[in-house]
Amino acid sequence: MNGQTLYPRLEPLFAQVQKPIQYVGGELNSQVKPWDDVAVHWALMYPDAYEVGLPNQGLMILYEVLNERPDALAERTYAVWPDLAGLMREAGVGQFTVDSHRAVADFDVLGVSFATELGYTNLLEALDLAGIPLHAVDRDEDSPVVVAGGHAAFNPEPVADFVDCAVLGDGEQAVGDITDVVKAWKQQGRPGGRVELLARLARVDGVYVPRFYAVSYGPDGAITGVTRTRDDVPATVGKRTVMDLDEWPYPKTPLVPLAESVHERMSVEIFRGCTRGCRFCQAGMITRPVRERTITGIGSMIDQGLRATGYQEVGLLSLSSADHSEIGQLATELADRYEGTNTGLSLPSTRVDAFNVTLANELSRNGRRSGLTFAPEGGSERIRRVINKTVSKEDLIRTVSTAYANGWTQVKLYFMCGLPTETDEDVLEIAELATEVIRAGREASGRKDIRCTVSIGGFVPKPHTPFQWAAQASAETIDHRLRALRAAINADRKIGRSIGMRYHDGKPGVIEGLLSRGDRRVGRVIERVWREGGRFDGWSEHFSFERWTAAAAAELAPLGVDLDWFTTREREEHEVLPWDHLDSGLDKEWLWEDWQEALAGEEVSDCRWTPCYDCGVCPTNGTEIQIGPTGRSLLPLTPVGPGA
Repeated sequence: MNGQTLYPRLEPLFAQVQKPIQYVGGELNSQVKPWDDVAVHWALMYPDAYEVGLPNQGLMILYEVLNERPDALAERTYAVWPDLAGLMREAGVGQFTVDSHRAVADFDVLGVSFATELGYTNLLEALDLAGIPLHAVDRDEDSPVVVAGGHAAFNPEPVADFVDCAVLGDGEQAVGDITDVVKAWKQQGRPGGRVELLARLARVDGVYVPRFYAVSYGPDGAITGVTRTRDDVPATVGKRTVMDLDEWPYPKTPLVPLAESVHERMSVEIFRGCTRGCRFCQAGMITRPVRERTITGIGSMIDQGLRATGYQEVGLLSLSSADHSEIGQLATELADRYEGTNTGLSLPSTRVDAFNVTLANELSRNGRRSGLTFAPEGGSERIRRVINKTVSKEDLIRTVSTAYANGWTQVKLYFMCGLPTETDEDVLEIAELATEVIRAGREASGRKDIRCTVSIGGFVPKPHTPFQWAAQASAETIDHRLRALRAAINADRKIGRSIGMRYHDGKPGVIEGLLSRGDRRVGRVIERVWREGGRFDGWSEHFSFERWTAAAAAELAPLGVDLDWFTTREREEHEVLPWDHLDSGLDKEWLWEDWQEALAGEEVSDCRWTPCYDCGVCPTNGTEIQIGPTGRSLLPLTPVGPGA
């Protein structure tokens, strides 16, 4: 019978694996609904380990949105570590949900949220463990509909063979529409089988069904066209955008993990979207326009979330949280509201030009004072103009010195290596910058024990950005520049001992580049890597560059392309890109113009505060920027009990 728990068969296996607590479920605020009381059953997967997946805001939001519906239920599943996966295969037990340990294969829909493309092999592992055919074309009407979402879904072509459909953009409303379609199809007796269900889903705004689109290639390996195979599906698929975020105050009761996770705090998304125009940033490009929550909406979510979880730290999340139009007032009024409660507030990395000491002090007034993180991204002012990250060296030194002078002892600076037009000299300027930060900080604070950590990631060009045409730097180039940078930092030991350096080698970035800008032909590489043992490719101890390069050579060579063709090759202006039929709202001509301006070192302003520069998003999607100030204020909380 569908919906039965597998727990009696799983429990003996849990005793034989590491960290079994990650599989048992029952977290605070988790939900289990009776199987037979609802029409549509969703399994929601984050294709990584529990400790990474549980805090994911997107999955948590959809979990609540779906479970609030009386006609649907949602349960969660995460990637299973190899030790348990081997035991499950031996025992004949399939991929399961952590909420009630039901078989994923029993659900109507398997929704998979991809924050990074390196989770693709974990999807294949989950499908195989679940007994769901790997290839979408082989599934019948009893198999779950496999739906991809998240930022990587804006180019789902590399996994087009494995997913039934992809949702572009915000998911809160889209999952409701998908639920309605699946419910109606089931109640009508499943007319037309699986193909008819997928055709109905393809007519839902924001839902892309790859099987209804044929891709053709030219003799040079480039795509010559993407055409519909049915007249009743759209020629291009646009993204979904949720407006008025105050109407979607999720998660209301955040999940609290049983095991240690990567984020031990409650988080509230204070706005969505970003128009700063950083040319490397896919998240900023595909989530436009900016939509702020009101100060009262944020306050209400924090109040409810803290009561529901018991957390003592709140993360105010967005792509650039200090840009919220009322961030100063918000920080002060939240600090007033939680005075004496040890409730701390935190921001992700802060823009240098948006930081001020008053804001930072208010955020830490009631909690611990953590280190500060700034993201200049590029080492030189020239490269920062290329990427449209307008921060001068003087501004950075002044800001960091002010922080040290006001009692902070630890600052983290985040950079990227391998940016378009980058030279060795651009990267070596990171060492000069870090050295000046320490010198200025020692002078401003009068202390010698201050530290600066330089964290560096390899740049990967992404779809729907001005850099989607750029050639990616090779792993050898990245590694050469990082070695030179480390040597430059260590050249002066008196300063260098106060500078930490964290980085990853360039190899994983090359594979991420293959998966980010790949087309359907890359799917066979993913499958081969998985069949040869590829799992958890986002984890350095499990990632094998040799396995990926060997698979790429074997699978792509017969097609006349190779790994370099997808990564280190610069694209032409009018080349058909694999994602051209998937519309983020950004005009392709505008993206090309911005790419040319990047090469010329020209900067673009933020359209929140300057006239519109016609990126295309608002008129294409019928949306608009939603920002304050609102003129509202937070009221003091009413005590809920003795000593509250």
